[in-house]
Amino acid sequence: MASAAGQHRLSTGITELDSILGGGLTPSRSYLLEGTPGSGKTTIGLQFLLAGAAAGERGLYITLSETQAELREVAASHGWDLSGIDLFELVNLDGLAPEAEQSILEPSEVELGETIAGVREAVERTRPVRVVFDSLSEMRLLAQNSLRYRRQILALKQYFTLKNCTVLLLDDRSSDPSDLQLHSIAHGVITLEQTVEDFGSERRRLRIVKMRSTRYSGGYHDFVINTGGVVIFPRLIAADYHRAFQADLVSTGVAALDQMLGGGVMLGTNTLLNGPSGVGKTTLAIRCALSSIARGLRVAYFLFDEGRATLLARAAAMGMDLEPHLASGALSIKQIDPAELSPGEFSNWVRGAVEDGARFVAIDSLNAFLQAMPGEKFLLLQMHELLSYLNQQGVQTMVILGQHGLVGDVRSEVDLSYLSDTIILFRYFEAAGNVLKAISIAKSRTTMHQTSIREFQLTPDGIVVGEPLANFEGVLTGLPTYRGRTPLLGAEPRAGD
Repeated sequence: MASAAGQHRLSTGITELDSILGGGLTPSRSYLLEGTPGSGKTTIGLQFLLAGAAAGERGLYITLSETQAELREVAASHGWDLSGIDLFELVNLDGLAPEAEQSILEPSEVELGETIAGVREAVERTRPVRVVFDSLSEMRLLAQNSLRYRRQILALKQYFTLKNCTVLLLDDRSSDPSDLQLHSIAHGVITLEQTVEDFGSERRRLRIVKMRSTRYSGGYHDFVINTGGVVIFPRLIAADYHRAFQADLVSTGVAALDQMLGGGVMLGTNTLLNGPSGVGKTTLAIRCALSSIARGLRVAYFLFDEGRATLLARAAAMGMDLEPHLASGALSIKQIDPAELSPGEFSNWVRGAVEDGARFVAIDSLNAFLQAMPGEKFLLLQMHELLSYLNQQGVQTMVILGQHGLVGDVRSEVDLSYLSDTIILFRYFEAAGNVLKAISIAKSRTTMHQTSIREFQLTPDGIVVGEPLANFEGVLTGLPTYRGRTPLLGAEPRAGD
């Protein structure tokens, strides 16, 4: 394959990794792929060789730490056939025979020399274009001191270069973490990390530490190991994505709410629905989604909090049947388990939905997504990039954020107000012995919105927004004072009123 600059590159066998590397690997160079056991080094190494075999390039896997049988088992678990790749085991049953032992020279000196000779013999015999060397930790133990180890690695690097081999050197990071000898020797360094949370599955990510003569995408990129190989989710950089669109005002599907918003919601903006649990945030998001579908747009709804069946039943009970739109493909609902999801994977799903034509995206809710992040700071950075990307694509975005508490002191887990273009605020309040709901527009960057607070009600016929609560004071505190005769939704008129 060729890079953006026109320089010939070799594919790693992973499309997303090629993209991160700016087109792939420079041929005839040695690259360090480091990571703790289980992080995915062997899988990536095999994908690298399989990509070469598909392109008609000879591949050689040199192993000091695994047997051929183990490598074939790994390949079989992914459905791969290694018949087009040469597997060379440097330590086999012959090396374990008693007659192979000697006591005149230091065993490490003999074994290191035999190892280097074995590598050269395998390369001369097979003449590969791609080589995976697994692993350098065994070489480090045989060398016994850093000077000898560095010299042997340099010699191997020069040898592979002379033979026009592109090499992945695998290392399990069993040495001192501060020892960066390999980093200085290799043409490029890719680091794999694996972490285990207190709950949920392990998380994997990679980082390009160094890549000479290549403009690459820095930072951490999440990835998973699925049946079929490694799948990488490149870090979303909003500045790389721009799309021309018409910034029109569109209806939410509720006329009174459009009036409060100053005409509706503008395309290419994001709206934060903020309020306590059960107040109607999800219902309003569904109403807005149906309004977009009525305009012929596709909707992607990412559901974290409740079950898909529950959402469909609740919407149908309020006169909003979603089944026909799911069947037609106008609406997609993706139920997500935050304990199994990495932030990079979620961003990739959202980007995929937009690239497939979605022009309305709902995230329900941000509270659950926060649990997939290592901390509030990272959530804000992630959401900043994601919302910027969606805005630049002309997508109407709705983000739901639940608050702790019902009345009185109501708080949020995270403050996203500065990232939001529009904020719709929901509150419970007490009046005439009933718990009622109120709605207000706290912020709008694109329209002259109303500042009134209105009653908000969910009925079997849909959403109803009442008149401004002009004679109430303290509605947002949950314990208002009534100073007039403002009629409430569904209230019976009194004699003399």
